[in-house]
Amino acid sequence: MMKTDSKSMLKDFGLLLIFAALVAVLAVLSGGAFVKSGNLISILKQTAVNGILAMGMAFVIISDGIDLSVGSIVGLTGVVACMLAHPAAAGEIDGPGQFPLILAILAPLAVGALTGALNGVGIAYGNIPPFIVTLGSMTIVRGLALIISGGSPVFDVTSSFENIASLKIGAIPILAVYLAVVVAICAFILQKTVFGRRIYALGGNQTAAEVSGIHVKRLRVVVYVIAGLLAGFSGLLVASRTITGAPTAGQSYEMDAIAAVVIGGVSMSGGTGKWHGVVIGSLILAVIANGLDIMRVDSNWQPVIKGIIIILAVWLDIRSKRRNG
Repeated sequence: MMKTDSKSMLKDFGLLLIFAALVAVLAVLSGGAFVKSGNLISILKQTAVNGILAMGMAFVIISDGIDLSVGSIVGLTGVVACMLAHPAAAGEIDGPGQFPLILAILAPLAVGALTGALNGVGIAYGNIPPFIVTLGSMTIVRGLALIISGGSPVFDVTSSFENIASLKIGAIPILAVYLAVVVAICAFILQKTVFGRRIYALGGNQTAAEVSGIHVKRLRVVVYVIAGLLAGFSGLLVASRTITGAPTAGQSYEMDAIAAVVIGGVSMSGGTGKWHGVVIGSLILAVIANGLDIMRVDSNWQPVIKGIIIILAVWLDIRSKRRNG
C-alpha cells in the first residue's frame, strides 16, 4: 500500500514539474509576454470551460466509459440558453428578458442532464458500447442544435445573461470561480463519498462491483447524467461569454476534455485517477494553446499536438500497467 501511494505521489509530482517546466519555457520563448497578468487571467478563462467538461469526463472514464457527445451538448445548450435570454423589448439588452433569467440558466442544465441520462440508459440497459451510443448522440444533438437555431447563431441577449460569465471578483474572473466550485464538489464526491468509491469500483472491475451489491446499471446512468449536466453548464458559460448561441459551438471540445483527463493520469481502462490530475491536465492544455497563440504558431497545429499528447498519455498508461502487472 505504501509503495502504491509513493508511486502515486511521484506521478503527481512529475505532472506538476511538467506543468512548471512548460510555463518556464513559454515565458522565455515569449519574452515574458506569457507571464503577464492579463495573459494569466486569459489562461484561467480558457481553462474554466474545458476544466468543467473534463471533470464530468473524469467521472465517465473512471467508470470505464467514454462520452463523445459533450461538445455537441455545449452547442445545443448554448442555443437553448440564448433563446431564453432575449430581452423583452428588441434591442433593450439592459431591460428585463422575455423569460426569467433563472429559466435561461436551468434549461441548459436540464437539457444536458437529460442527454446524459439517455446516453446512460442506452449504455447500461441497452448494452450498447459507450463509444457507439455517445457517437450517435453527438451527431443527433448537433443536428438538434442546428434545427432549433435554424442553422444560424442566436444573438440579442440581456446584459444580465452576459454577466453570468463576464463578471469578476476583484481581479479574478467569475469563470475561474465556477471552475473552483465544480472541482471542489467533484473532488469531494470522488474522494470522500461512498458514491465516489463505487465509481472507482465500477471502473476497476464491473463483475466484482455487481457481486459486492452495487447497482451497476443505475450507477452508470448517474455518471453520464453528471457528465451531461456539466456539459450543459459549460454550454451556458460559453453562450454567456460569447453573447451568442452558436449551434456549431463546442466542436472538438470532447477531445480537449478527454486529453485533459488522460494527461492528468486517469486511466482509459477505468478504475484509477485523481481530480487534481484532471485540473493540471486542463491547465497544461490551456497553457499550450495560449503559448502557441502568443508565439503565432499556426492554429491548425494545435489539434495535431493534442492528438499526439493523447496517444502518448494512453501509451504511458498502458506501459505502466503492463510493468506493474
